[in-house]
Amino acid sequence: MNQLEQLKQHTTIVADTGDFQSIKAFAPQDATTNPSLILKAVQKDEYRPIMEKVARDHAGKSTETIVDNLLVAFGQEILKVIPGRVSTETDARLSFDTDASVAKGRELIRLYEAAGIARERVLIKIASTWEGIRAAEILEKEGIHCNLTLLFSLPQAVACAEANVQLISPFVGRIYDWYKKANNTDYTGADDPGVQSVKRIYTYYRKFGYDTEVMGASFRNTSQILELAGCDLLTISPELLQKLAESDASVIRKLSPQESQTSDIARIVLDEKHFRFLLNEDAMATEKLAEGIRAFCADAVKLDGLIEALVK
Repeated sequence: MNQLEQLKQHTTIVADTGDFQSIKAFAPQDATTNPSLILKAVQKDEYRPIMEKVARDHAGKSTETIVDNLLVAFGQEILKVIPGRVSTETDARLSFDTDASVAKGRELIRLYEAAGIARERVLIKIASTWEGIRAAEILEKEGIHCNLTLLFSLPQAVACAEANVQLISPFVGRIYDWYKKANNTDYTGADDPGVQSVKRIYTYYRKFGYDTEVMGASFRNTSQILELAGCDLLTISPELLQKLAESDASVIRKLSPQESQTSDIARIVLDEKHFRFLLNEDAMATEKLAEGIRAFCADAVKLDGLIEALVK
């Protein structure tokens, strides 16, 4: 049994890609996308026709409307090849606007439901800012489930759990990148700061009985993935899924609800002021959250440009 099959015994595997044709080989339960992945996909010859069709079908409408329909079109195709849920991201330019994020989440779900997709099969991805978490809290009360992304710290995770968010995507690789650069150290295995961050969040959730799902994300290598065997879900790129499928080395479960109960991790009590203070105290989380939003915004602008060039 290869490592991917072994990992599936402990953890729900999610494909992290907009390339839905590459998903089939790995039989994941769910799939996630983001603006960068969709931008990458629509520039491939096999996916450009999807963008062209959406642009034709919605000619004369705003770029924003066409992009929303493009994201949903990709989501629909992905849902044809997976049994579970797809995560579709809201515009990162709305990351500090609660009302606009709520409106965007509602609109994306409306488009999915108009296409015959039940809302239970969709997660709306929102950045883990204070405003984004508040938007998710509102959407969850309406039965619109959310995936809170760009999550780099325990305070962000705690705020999400308190808001009854369905799922969070704590990042591993980007945390690793920051500490590797800051300390000039190439971390491996359990010493990896990104791995430690997700373990801490998972332990906190299981110790204090939160229902929010933890989905480790943003991996640089298979070692990081294997150190989180037992996490609720792991979202993995096709390249790393392939590496796991090619290895027969044994996989050992590293995270479990039972072990979390014995942890001495302390409960955090948060309001907006304390959340902002704790996030500000964490240089890595502050920098990576801002950097991630900027990068997704830049790719959203590029995607807008591709659409606008088509509809001229």
